[in-house]
Amino acid sequence: MAIQESGEMYLETILILSQKNSQVRSIDVVDYMGFSKPSVSRAVGLLKAGQYISVDEDGFITLTDIGREIAEKIYERHTVLTEFLAALGVSEETATADACKIEHDISDESFNAIKKLLLKLK
Repeated sequence: MAIQESGEMYLETILILSQKNSQVRSIDVVDYMGFSKPSVSRAVGLLKAGQYISVDEDGFITLTDIGREIAEKIYERHTVLTEFLAALGVSEETATADACKIEHDISDESFNAIKKLLLKLK
């Protein structure tokens, strides 16, 4: 089952939050993303149904293996693209915003070429 861009954003957020805190709940996602509780609740339900996350009886969210794989891929793209745009002289704020837009649509081939170039620049 293919995951939509919004689902990727939620998985990336859950990954980021889990790196900061050992436990992640829906309210943490609400606070981080600035979305409404019903929107996050619906997304969590869809991600759970798609087996990208699991939610225990206390409401704690954990990424499944496939959910973690997608989240890490998107997070790496976000990080590398932000760094690449900043290296081109783009302001940090704009680089971050643009990376967020690009990370979901860029091909693996183009991303890997950018990543390779960025490593050469370092």
